[in-house]
Amino acid sequence: MTHEFKEIIQLYCKAKQQEIPAVMATVVDVEGSSYRRPGVGMLILQNGKMIGAVSGGCVEKEVLRQAQSVFVSGTPKMMTYDGKYRLGCEGLLYILIEPFEIGYAVISTIQKHLRSRKPFEIRSFYSKKRHKDPDMGSVITLENQEFSFSDKTGFRKIEKEMSFTCFQREIQPCFRLVIIGTEHDAMKLCQLAANTGWEVEIIGSPKDPKRLEDFPGAHMLMNSLPEDLHIQKVDHQTAIVLMTHNFAKDLLYLQAIKETQPAYIGLLGPARRREKLLSAFIDYFPEIADEFLDSIHGPAGLNLGAETPQEIAIAIIAEVLSVIRDQKPIPLQDKKGAIHDDPKRKSIDAVSTKT
Repeated sequence: MTHEFKEIIQLYCKAKQQEIPAVMATVVDVEGSSYRRPGVGMLILQNGKMIGAVSGGCVEKEVLRQAQSVFVSGTPKMMTYDGKYRLGCEGLLYILIEPFEIGYAVISTIQKHLRSRKPFEIRSFYSKKRHKDPDMGSVITLENQEFSFSDKTGFRKIEKEMSFTCFQREIQPCFRLVIIGTEHDAMKLCQLAANTGWEVEIIGSPKDPKRLEDFPGAHMLMNSLPEDLHIQKVDHQTAIVLMTHNFAKDLLYLQAIKETQPAYIGLLGPARRREKLLSAFIDYFPEIADEFLDSIHGPAGLNLGAETPQEIAIAIIAEVLSVIRDQKPIPLQDKKGAIHDDPKRKSIDAVSTKT
């Protein structure tokens, strides 16, 4: 969801320059099944343009209609949408619609924080019983600084009175994919990952003639020898895929990232190539941490029968998602219970098991 919030800020900045008013719609709670979970949001401009989504497209028109009164009054409102008779999900959505009006200094602070790859927090104060209330609204917390979505809301008063429900969520850094290699399949993986909402970085050889424009959606292109390579801010929101198609280069680049701890490292090629590569790597670095080795996946990707570069890219992205979401890939029709895991339900089940 972080990439959506990033896009929302970018669109709002352009709208502010054109003096176009905006409101934010955020799903703060769901009863039953829904296409998307609480925390998703969309920005609506007074000219009708929208970015982000609160559902698969079926709810957005109603949100746009409900937002018009917020543009007129400037007062936040709670919207409910019952999908029982209109959606296949059959869930009840609670959507907070509020003015979105922040200054350029706040925009700059948010964008700087997003680039720093540090998590931040958003709290939304609302009431299911009150249709409209000037004190409802959301607050962004960046380290020790707090910014309201709109100066018109009274979030400090809300905290003192504790008269509202608070939906709190931590926003993680944008997920990042680092692709080491510049061949045709790297371009396809880059494009698909960018369309998924990931920030993509390409690493190639200093002699490689390819440019950033050759990789649709890439965030940056860095040409570096393995011995000079330094990937900044590698964290649990980072995946690295080695796809130089050269055994010696892959080994050298694997050595170059040995001090990092990404969530996922992917190796192309058959299992015997992986074993040969890891054997040579461990010979050089016998004290390498088990956590680093555990993050290596090869052959990269899920067994989907992929053959083309595009299909292989899908298989790789699917495996990365299964790893970072801690899921065992199975057909959804074979999954017991809801499609989306409910953290609240998990907590209750955990307590029940202990007692």
